[in-house]
Amino acid sequence: MRLSELGEFGLIEKIRKATPKGRGVRLGIGDDAAWVEWKENSFLITSDLLVEGVHFDLKWTSFYGLGYKTLAVNLSDLAAMGGSPAYLVISLGIPVDFNTEYIEEFYRGITALASQSGVALVGGDTSASKHFFVSASLTGHAPYRPITRTGGKVGDDLYVTGTLGDSALGLKLLRRKGGRAKGQEFSYLVSRHQFPTARLQAGTLLAQVKLAKAMIDISDGLLQDLGHLCKASRIGAAVWEEALPLSRPYRFWAGRKGSHYAFTGGEDYELLFCLRRRDRTRLEKIKKRLGVPITRIGKCVPAREGIKVLSGEGNPFSIPIQGHDHFKKRL
Repeated sequence: MRLSELGEFGLIEKIRKATPKGRGVRLGIGDDAAWVEWKENSFLITSDLLVEGVHFDLKWTSFYGLGYKTLAVNLSDLAAMGGSPAYLVISLGIPVDFNTEYIEEFYRGITALASQSGVALVGGDTSASKHFFVSASLTGHAPYRPITRTGGKVGDDLYVTGTLGDSALGLKLLRRKGGRAKGQEFSYLVSRHQFPTARLQAGTLLAQVKLAKAMIDISDGLLQDLGHLCKASRIGAAVWEEALPLSRPYRFWAGRKGSHYAFTGGEDYELLFCLRRRDRTRLEKIKKRLGVPITRIGKCVPAREGIKVLSGEGNPFSIPIQGHDHFKKRL
């Protein structure tokens, strides 16, 4: 089978099945981060690869912003499991004709976010490359039992943090207009794409109070990442279109696309989690401490019902699950 037929997540599943668990591995391939233990402690480990022309375009991405985003996307993986970040390792592939000031700017972006999040950059590697690429690995602690994707149950509520679709719409505007458009709405959407916020405070608190029963960060699109959570928890989901949290700038620029980017756009790095209905009151009591607004967008249903989107009248309608997949062909 060709890689374009198997797709990114089919490839990951093949690797997972072929990889035996090592000593101290509590949870390996398949969640937002690995969970390992050593003697009396346990750790979370995650990694991301960012490749020029695939994950970013240097026409509208500054090296400072790229450094900042490199750390942010890794922080988001730990946030999705309620983890606390600690150590970062960065490896770079660099074209030989690059100006060294670009690399210095890249590390300034990393340092700016690292100082805010308590992360220490402890090493890495460099290599000559035809295109600029970044390989980052972040290790963190699990002060509370990590939240995985497997704990959702039929009848649970579905919540998201923040607003959805901003990053994907911001990228669309950059591709269409470059830096020529002006206005606060445009700037906000572009900033959400270039400088995402990892919801560490929310993730850690949800783990501490044991409210989120399953959680994932929205990196590949709401419907696609919801699919990963549902598969791991062996459930289905119903999502209410009218409940989706959409920012004012999103509503201003989305036009006829409506909620399309909120459903299928990636790189929002918000948290999607399952909560037992009986815990709604408990969630209300702590929501101000989460550091970000939360919205109930649906509920968990039996797996046989799959994932369905409901209109304001309660009628299901079809919307393709077209989140990001590096290898799979677009239909």
